[in-house]
Amino acid sequence: MNQPTRGALHHVEIWVSDLDRAIFSFGWLLEALGYAMFQNWKDGRSWRLGATYLVLEQSPALTADGHDRCRPGLNHLAFHVEDATDVEELVAEAAHHGWHLMFPDQHPHAGGKQQYAAYLESDDGFEIELVAINSRNEGESD
Repeated sequence: MNQPTRGALHHVEIWVSDLDRAIFSFGWLLEALGYAMFQNWKDGRSWRLGATYLVLEQSPALTADGHDRCRPGLNHLAFHVEDATDVEELVAEAAHHGWHLMFPDQHPHAGGKQQYAAYLESDDGFEIELVAINSRNEGESD
């Protein structure tokens, strides 16, 4: 493996109140995006893509029973996907894995006309964004 670029993200750790439910939603998504299972222990799992990995942990040190993306802290994670077709295929499949499309009346341009993306929220209130790499106003005429 090549040496990571200085300043590149090493890992993200997300504490969850229900590990099984998080594995069901996040595990599916991460594997659909090309991440592979990296670590597995009683209270957590991680998935890796290149030099970066994402951890889900149900820590005994949790001080609340749920996530609120509108509180200070992490609001959402955004992932690159190939193109508009990839966005739509993931959105369709996400509904079977505990994810719900946010802003359906503005989809796929809830982030603005310059971007083709989907905003999904899990049953536990976590938000992810799927952003098409090749998104120059796809689906619209010039």
